[in-house]
Amino acid sequence: MPQKPCYSFTPVFNRRDLLKMSAAGFGSLALAGLTSEEVRADAARSKVSPLAAKPAQFEPKAKRVIFLFMHGGPSQVDTFDYKPLLERDHGKPLPFSKPRVFSAPTGNLLKSPFQFKQYGESGAWVSDIFPHVAKQVDDLCIINGMHGSNSRHGGALLELHTGSDTFVRPSMGSWITYGLGTENQDLPGFITMCPTLTHGGVNAYSSAFLPAIYSGTPLGNASIPSDQAKIPFIENAEKQSRHLQRMELDLLREMNSDQLALTGPDNVLESRIESFELAFRMQSAAPELQNIGDETEATQKLYGLDQPATRNFGRQCLMARRFIERGVRFVQCTHSYKWDQHGNLKADHSKNAMEVDQPIAALLIDLKARGLLEDTLILWGGEFGRTPVAQGDDGRDHNPQGYTMWLAGAGVKPGIRYGKTDDYGYYAVEDKVHLHDLHATMLHLLGLDHLKLTYKYAGRDFRLTDVHGEIIHDILA
Repeated sequence: MPQKPCYSFTPVFNRRDLLKMSAAGFGSLALAGLTSEEVRADAARSKVSPLAAKPAQFEPKAKRVIFLFMHGGPSQVDTFDYKPLLERDHGKPLPFSKPRVFSAPTGNLLKSPFQFKQYGESGAWVSDIFPHVAKQVDDLCIINGMHGSNSRHGGALLELHTGSDTFVRPSMGSWITYGLGTENQDLPGFITMCPTLTHGGVNAYSSAFLPAIYSGTPLGNASIPSDQAKIPFIENAEKQSRHLQRMELDLLREMNSDQLALTGPDNVLESRIESFELAFRMQSAAPELQNIGDETEATQKLYGLDQPATRNFGRQCLMARRFIERGVRFVQCTHSYKWDQHGNLKADHSKNAMEVDQPIAALLIDLKARGLLEDTLILWGGEFGRTPVAQGDDGRDHNPQGYTMWLAGAGVKPGIRYGKTDDYGYYAVEDKVHLHDLHATMLHLLGLDHLKLTYKYAGRDFRLTDVHGEIIHDILA
């Protein structure tokens, strides 16, 4: 069988030489790739913080937000939504169909155990459990036509905070800090005081898929008194010199930046780098900020710090003012978890209101006196309202169908009531405001277009209002 001819030759150049000699080939492509990695690494090493203040998309009315969250669901018909027919028809059946309820069956109409009066030039009706806030009604924009999508605490709380009751999404504080940054690089852009441990927990203030640097910084939690809830920063600050800490952080930053050069952009790692740097800077800013000894006795008394019942929430409100004075973009104060009165309505709503009434009024008075209310947006409310029909002898069930929240400060019309529930306070029926609409309006007041404040994740653009939300132009000043 004839053999095939055997050929042997020495190659002019090998594959590596080919790549090296191809000026317009793979070598150039590789060089471009390496160059882009170096650029990304340099950006990671840069001192420009992702929390740096950013310009609004258009002229803002508000620069910052304070959210006063009443966890559990205050009853609208016992606070800011007076219903004479509910009093007249007490004990009678509701004359229309009830929506699906959350827990135990409900009975007949239950009048409010509290008295309502009109206050201020606006003549707003307010329950007698809010005597201090009632004196400030001419600064409030009371929205009586709120409604949401979920009757359960967990879903409703997340919808209020994140715009979604079913998926983990960035919180509104995270979206705002992502869009605007913060005005003080030595403090977090988003602080939440004594946040709830239940009904979503950390998801109520997390940044979800946004970079972690935009997550809320929790001060304590709902089980810790506010005077023990402190900004966490590098431990042993007094035992270790700042120079040595700086050297350690510089080494850590260099190692992390080298890792970024190898892997490319990494939100988690980049946010970790920034969190270390922020913790280092807070060592100087946080202790002085959290020491309220420089507040006058009159100011501390105004907030109720001299009374056991009001001291806890009063300190939260006072700290909120101190935080926003120093450039923090979004501050949340939480009264948790007390407003869920399926029974014992009269006693517990009275106690709850007494704990927050004076501090809230003090915050409004103090901000106004300092000229801060004109560019600070205040938001008050819970995750839903409560039914006008009874649950047991002295309780109300959850009600997301119609309830009340109020706004005050930057860019909203003061002394007005917007929206309306039916004659008994069950359903929002006029100028209805969904939580998506509230979020859209809040962003608008901050100079952000809710349709354009987006973040690309998992192949699509996300926003706080998802595919919903209309700006409530009628409440804008």
